[in-house]
This record gives sequence, C-alpha cells and structure tokens, in this order.
Amino acid sequence: MNLPATVIAIFLFLFTAVFASAQTQAGSSAPADPDASLPDSQLIKIVRAASQPASSGPEEHFAGSVRVEPLFSAHDPARAYGSLVTFEPGARTAWHTHTLGQTLIVTDGTGWIQQWGGQKQEIRKGDVVWIPAGQKHWHGATASARMSHIAIVEQLNGKGVEWMEKVSEEQYGNSPSTSKEVTGMGKEPSAAQKLVGDINPKLAELTDNVLFGDVWKRPGLAKRDRSLITVAALIALNRPEQLRSHIRLARENGVTQDEIVEVITHLAFYSGWPNAINAVGVAREVFGNK
Repeated sequence: MNLPATVIAIFLFLFTAVFASAQTQAGSSAPADPDASLPDSQLIKIVRAASQPASSGPEEHFAGSVRVEPLFSAHDPARAYGSLVTFEPGARTAWHTHTLGQTLIVTDGTGWIQQWGGQKQEIRKGDVVWIPAGQKHWHGATASARMSHIAIVEQLNGKGVEWMEKVSEEQYGNSPSTSKEVTGMGKEPSAAQKLVGDINPKLAELTDNVLFGDVWKRPGLAKRDRSLITVAALIALNRPEQLRSHIRLARENGVTQDEIVEVITHLAFYSGWPNAINAVGVAREVFGNK
C-alpha cells in the first residue's frame, strides 16, 4: 500500500520534533560543572615546571652570578612565597633580615650561611635551614662549589625581606669553614709538595701554581664540574692513586657520593669492567674514611 506523500511528510516532522525535545531534556538534566560557581581564588592552580621566567639576582642584593627561579607567590590569606636560587661558586646574598623568618632547603651542591656575629657554617644538599625573624645573615655558594636552595619566605603587610650592606670579600673569606684547603697553599706543605717536592720541586710548584692555582680557578667551569671530569678521566685511565685524592677533592667541591657511584657505573660500559671495579674499591675506601 502506498501512503500519500503528505502523510509521510507529517510523520517525519513529528518524529524530528519529538527527537529534538528529548535531546533538549537530556541536556538540561546533565550535572553542572561544580567549579563554574567558584571564584578564581578558590580554584586549584597548577604551575608547570619552568613555566615562569628565571632572572639574575639583582646586583644591589647579590654578589657574583645568581639565578632566581620563582616557584610560587603568596595567595591570600596565605603569606608565603618561594623561589629556587642557584649560586655559582663565590656568589652570595648581601646581609639581610626577614620579617617573619625564612626556610632554606638545599637541593644541590655545597654552600655557606652566617648570622651576624656568628661563625660561617657549611650547608649541603638535603639540609633544611631555619633563619629566625629579624636575624641578620647571608648565604650563598662556597668559593669552589655551586649551590642551589629553595627559599621560602612569609610576608607581613606585603614585606618579607630587608636588604642591607653587601658581604665584603674579607667577611666572605675569613670566617672558619668545615672545608679543608684544596690546593694546600697555606702553611702546611701542599699535597704536591709532599708527593714530589723533595725530588722535583719545580713539578710541585707547577702543580700548585698553574694546575690548582690557575686552571682549577678558571671561570669557564665550576670546580664541581672540573672534579667530575677529572674523576671520570682517572677512572677511564685506571689511575687509582690519583683517583683517591680526586674523589676526596670532588666531595669537597660539592659532588655527592651518589654522583660518583653513578659515574663509575656509567664508565664501566665505556672504559671497561676492571677499571670500574678498581674505582669502586677506591671509592669504598674514601667514603669509609670521610
């Protein structure tokens, strides 16, 4: 039986209208986004790694090469803000105080901190430092190693820090520290003088003045990086006697025990298993005597 075209058209029109009505009702019954009604201050925020531009520490507040990477800012009613600060060897803050104190979390390397009238103290990776409110102090890298820390500060009425005069070279260099002299250029004979000075004093002089007095102090590489390179070369060359002293030096320059072990493991594939096994024995001896 053939239906008239008019009947078919009416049927299709009614079907389309009913389907559209059902879709509308289904859409209106969907749950609303719960975040849509919340103010911006009540929403969770994620700041992606390296999404905020870093800057150099301003010269009026720092000495040497300093990189400041903002991590988070204070959001009402919270008052704390934080940054990751990296000091190249010899770099440090000026003297300063904090209105409500400061927490430092050392993430890499070796540094120094000193409060006014006190002794300079060494801080290393993993250390957590609390500076009380109003305590005049400075902090930064050692003379030979880079140091990075997360700095967390609370503000009071929008102010968290009071900057003061810069740390002089005399203040930076004269305070006692826990690190030994690297080059042996003081009153005690240097390592080179003890090793070869009686037979070849010129070689000892060149070692002290050119190698450690010049090459190791060149700004193109931090002493920490030079130590990693030297340790790797001595492992590859299988020079256990020299490796022993340079692992000690590397530790003083901020290289961690885990990093030295990782270098040995890596070089086992490039310089040979026997070299790596010998290096493990030297490292075990040095780590055991630290």
